[in-house]
Order: sequence, then C-alpha cells, then structure tokens
Amino acid sequence: MKTRITEMFGIQYPIIQGGMQWVGRAEMAAAVSNAGGLGMLTALTQPTAEDLSKEIARCREMTDKPFGVNITILPTTTPPPYEEYLQAIIDGGVKVVETAGRNPAAFLPALKANGIKVIHKCTSVRFALKAQEIGCDAVSVDGFECAGHPGEDDVTNLILLPAAAAKLTIPMVASGGIGNGQQMAAAFALGAEGVNMGTRFVATQEAPVHEAVKQRMVEGTERDTTLIFRTLNNTARVFKNDVAKQVLEIEGRDGDTNFSDIQPLVAGARGRERVIEQGETDDGVMWAGMVVGLIDDIPTCAELIERMVAEARESAQQSLAALS
Repeated sequence: MKTRITEMFGIQYPIIQGGMQWVGRAEMAAAVSNAGGLGMLTALTQPTAEDLSKEIARCREMTDKPFGVNITILPTTTPPPYEEYLQAIIDGGVKVVETAGRNPAAFLPALKANGIKVIHKCTSVRFALKAQEIGCDAVSVDGFECAGHPGEDDVTNLILLPAAAAKLTIPMVASGGIGNGQQMAAAFALGAEGVNMGTRFVATQEAPVHEAVKQRMVEGTERDTTLIFRTLNNTARVFKNDVAKQVLEIEGRDGDTNFSDIQPLVAGARGRERVIEQGETDDGVMWAGMVVGLIDDIPTCAELIERMVAEARESAQQSLAALS
C-alpha cells in the first residue's frame, strides 16, 4: 500500500499502533513495526527520561524498522519533565513522534530541528486545523468511538473524518473504533490515508498485558464500554467493568463531582498493577474503545495486519464492483 502516510514514515502499510499507557512498550511497538506497520512506544509509561532511553534502545534490538514515540501533554499543574523526555527521543534517533493532549507547539521547534515527523492526535476538526497551522506533519483524527479521551463533542468518525478531510491539506489518519480491513477501506473512502489502532492491538499475542484482559476484550460487545469523567469535562471511554460502574455511581450523585472521591478507583498505578499485570479486569480502569465489539480472536500482530490489508483490498474491490 502506498499513501502519504507510508511515504512519510517509511512503512509498508498505513497502520499505526497508537500510544497506550502501560501497553506501549518495546514488545508491542517492535511487533507492529516488524509486521509492516508503525509501532509506538509510550513515553510516559516510562518513569523517567533515562528509562525511556533504555526502552528506545531495547526496541531497536527487536526491530530494524521505523517506530515512533507517543508523548501525551497532560493537563496538570505539575507536568512531567517533558524536555527531558524529548531529549531522550532525539538522542535515541527516533524519527516519528505522536503528540496527544494539549497543544504541542512548544515541542515542535526541537523536533523539527532534528528531522522528526510529528503526528498530532485530534478529537475535532478545529483541533486538526490548529495542528496543521502550527506545523504538524500529519494528524490522527479521533472519533467518539475511541478508547481514552474522545473530547467533548461526541462526533463519530462517519462524520468527523470527511469533515476534517474537506479542510485539511496534510495527511489524516483515522483513529477510534477501527479493528478490521472493512473499516480501514471505509476510512480511506472518507479521506484518511492510514488508520491508528489501540484497543485492537491490545488483543494480540505480543501485547504486554495479562491474558485475562485480552480474553475480556474477545468476550466484549459493542455495548461493553462506557464514558466516565463526563462531570469533570474530561470524558474517557473505558470498559464497562465494576470500577467504571462505581465511578458512574459517584458521578451520578447530586452536586459537583469531587475528583478526590473517585481518585482511588481510577489511579493509574491501580490499573497497571491490578488490571494490566494481574488480570483483575474488574478491579481498575480498563481502557477500551467500542471496537471490542469486533474483536473475536487474539492473533499475532503480523497475522492481524496481513488480514486487515487483505480485507481492505477485498472490501474496496467489492465496493467498486457494486458501484460500477
């Protein structure tokens, strides 16, 4: 496959593994890159910039293909030492960075000066246009279906992708709710030049998460996610497990939600230890998009990508035949 995304990032297929806290490690990124896609390390999964440097080196030992690093700009009063993480990325020779969260303008001069391509994750057309304006090389447009933070506009990809494509000149990647080749072909028809997947890559053999998490996704349906943090204007889509239901109960009480009331339930360390590492899938936040309704197996990354490419080509051919 050849699109502006494959050309820009030097990859075989326009399939990107999105940044995922606790999951975006060397095993995950290398497996996707070796399969022809673009794997992503998640910078803030590593406790320090020095640890990120080690993870970049570890990923290089596992693949000789391009891979990137995701760095999420958090809305916090005590931000991580972003400059140190950026320097680790630069020193590690990484040539692709996915930014997410807040405006990445402050990061761009250093990244551009070192020949690094930047793709920014956006949840609206206006944010995508802003990313283009400040000099990002591409955007990943996240629909309401996605895991993590879908923004506050509640616009699905069926509307969001063509709306963004109509106004952008830089390449656009479709993100959120994608897990098979039929959807990939549909995303291309709507103006995308690549797809970004998170949840679907969690349910692969190489993903560094407990097998119980992967199996829970296989068993899930399109109705098994829910939205938390709506009362805090920081909406997040997660798997509808016991912890999510407890959070929703607290948010449903009269009066303003106090984050301190739900913090023990949603703490990142709790999710990492109890869900990702121990497989207690009801005992912490389990990030998941609506695509769980389309997951019915746990393939290798190579099997998944090759299958998606075949499905996309077949679906596109069938569509053309039907329209001819």
